[in-house]
Amino acid sequence: MSKTNPIKDSVQFTERTAVPKEQSNTLLFDVFEEDIANNKEYCQLLMDKLLIVPYAKLPDFFSHHCQIASAPLKWLNKLEKLIAENEELFVNSTQRSRMIKCYTIIESKRREIEQSTHKNSTKFLIKYINAGSETRCFSFKETREKVNELSTYMDKIIFLTKEKYDYEQTTIDFINPQLPDFAIQCQKEIDHLEELSTLVNTFSIEPIVGKSAPLSFNKLKINCNINQLVDIYYRLSREMHTNGRPIIEGSVNDLAAVIVNSFVDKDGKDLSLDTVKTVLTPSKTDKRPKDHKKIDLDNKS
Repeated sequence: MSKTNPIKDSVQFTERTAVPKEQSNTLLFDVFEEDIANNKEYCQLLMDKLLIVPYAKLPDFFSHHCQIASAPLKWLNKLEKLIAENEELFVNSTQRSRMIKCYTIIESKRREIEQSTHKNSTKFLIKYINAGSETRCFSFKETREKVNELSTYMDKIIFLTKEKYDYEQTTIDFINPQLPDFAIQCQKEIDHLEELSTLVNTFSIEPIVGKSAPLSFNKLKINCNINQLVDIYYRLSREMHTNGRPIIEGSVNDLAAVIVNSFVDKDGKDLSLDTVKTVLTPSKTDKRPKDHKKIDLDNKS
């Protein structure tokens, strides 16, 4: 804890932009994980940095931490509040202009991030929306992602049928010529699911002759964080593809069941099904490990 500039009040950060010392490439900007025992110490270290980073490099300091943060807007809001709670540090150290500079940079970074988010959203619309009307857009990419989160063939087929019906009953104002017709894609997916459902039902009732009994096994113990293991399955099912299809195909429920039934944590305890499902949910990016903590699937060493 700083002895020269102790903070008056701390702010509860939802994430800490700290890195291990051995991974640090920017000593001037980095806050080290090894130096943080609690949230207050993290707040103190941030304020210490704001008071010693050269005036001209303050914009780079904020950019550096925004790159580490998974939710940079939230992090900026918390840091702004932390500065406001401890303004007397700047006044007492005759650095009031530094405080104003920090506020200015935070506001500028906010606008920059919001504009970038808007541009990315616009690119998504152009690239992945099949068609649109005054009331909604039809993106088969988004529709298929929602289908993959459903657990049964019946639910998937019903959802796709409703999407197809909505499209066909809507007055379309815009059609993306670079993508196939939305209704045709929905129907192809429905046909595919119906065929799979028929095959599954056929094999489930067909007598299997000479089939050996299932092999017994003990659950495997993992010696890493649970979200690091689950993230591997997430990437194999969402981000890594072969011949245009995910390396592992299955719903969130199916993948969660496989993981929970196959592994225990480093203490030998069963994994929480709800926790595993949360990490596998595409929108829960904050529950998956940051890039520097992900297990490298391409590591050849």
